[in-house]
Amino acid sequence: MGRLQEFEITFDNKKEVYSPGESISGTVRIKLTQPLQCKAVKVNCNGYCGITNKVNDTAWAMEEQYFNSTVSVADKGTLKLGEHTFPFKFLIPETAPTSFEGNYGRIIYRVRAFIDTPRFSKDYSAEKPFYMLRLLNLNEVPDIWGTCSSAVTQQFTYMLMKTGTVVMKAQTDMKGYTPGQVIQVTASIHNQSGKNTGNMAASLMQRVTYEMKKPVHDLRAIAEVEGGVVKAGKEVEWKEQIIIPPLPQSSLVGCDIIKIEYYVKVNLKSPDVMLTLPIHIGNVSLDKKLRPSKRVAPSSSPAAEAAPAPNPAPASDTIPNTSAPLTPSDSTPSLPPRPAPKPAPRPTPRNRMSSPSAPPVEQGAEGGAHMNDGYLNKRQSQLVSPHAFSYAPGLFFPQNQQNGPGTAPSGATVATAPYPAAGGPAMPSPHILPPDYSNSSYPQEAPPTYDESCNT
Repeated sequence: MGRLQEFEITFDNKKEVYSPGESISGTVRIKLTQPLQCKAVKVNCNGYCGITNKVNDTAWAMEEQYFNSTVSVADKGTLKLGEHTFPFKFLIPETAPTSFEGNYGRIIYRVRAFIDTPRFSKDYSAEKPFYMLRLLNLNEVPDIWGTCSSAVTQQFTYMLMKTGTVVMKAQTDMKGYTPGQVIQVTASIHNQSGKNTGNMAASLMQRVTYEMKKPVHDLRAIAEVEGGVVKAGKEVEWKEQIIIPPLPQSSLVGCDIIKIEYYVKVNLKSPDVMLTLPIHIGNVSLDKKLRPSKRVAPSSSPAAEAAPAPNPAPASDTIPNTSAPLTPSDSTPSLPPRPAPKPAPRPTPRNRMSSPSAPPVEQGAEGGAHMNDGYLNKRQSQLVSPHAFSYAPGLFFPQNQQNGPGTAPSGATVATAPYPAAGGPAMPSPHILPPDYSNSSYPQEAPPTYDESCNT
């Protein structure tokens, strides 16, 4: 360097990452082998964004300035032989966006120092960049909770004549992630054609848009995982994981000419079927404790439904003719209509020693009562005819008596337990209940007994 042996910039505490609103301070160190005349020693701190339409080009087609401050640390005079240090300090604006470096643009922050010399003399300069980080808290992003899902149906032609259909559904376990977290991807592919598909794949994609007169879009795959094929006529559920590497955050708040987006792409190699799942990448991960709870409307709460209406009016005030029977439309909404009682033969008490006249059922399964939906099987979906009140051990009711899967007609009895095996002894059930004939018409013949049904 001749006279100038050292010329460097150092930050206090060797700090290199700053946040908006902080102050950046340091010193400029100059070491001379000979005295040097100067007009001034200045320190500048600036931040700006530049974009172009050529890869790795610094001749910016468009620029955006965030701040630019200059201070003079030495006036006109002569710098003596030896070492000189000049402190500086700048305040970073609150609106400064996060640093970024892409193929077609950059957001740059730097501190520069200048030694202005007299005319016809060489000027000296030094530069030191620093990194700006504006934290993106995912908990503050709107509509960030829950999963991200999508579905697509694609028709295609193969063998010049045949037409096939592929239905693909996919979802991610969350909508927001931070670097180091894992994206749980679940995809369901139903191949409704006669041709095997190509390999399935899931990719984490980054899309950067540089807003110029003619926008430039830079799309690249950050990470990719691949699965197998889906055979003809088959349906496959595929689960995979993608680890997020260190990446810039999704939103560059404060920058108007660079836009960053992330999404998960799920696709098949053939036929060309693809769907996208948008996600956010931030710096502060989602906190499950801050997840908003679903509010229940007052009208849908159980207490509101169970509470009676205030000061209910008697039925005699609303119906002029008290001798006429009440109809369902005249009854109050809180009480269901009751049918008029009809005389019917009393059923045989349970404590008498008599043969059962109905198939054994478990308690709570008579009259189309609610079943345990968590343990449905073929036997539970079978329906028994309302008139089949007598049976023989080992008898199975035919399948054609079913009215539909999981549905039972009014008054039907659902068989919730298997019958004894053919030829085996009948196993008594502790929950045998007599049939209910209270709703049947009168007169009504008594049902046949067990011995009579066997003889016939």
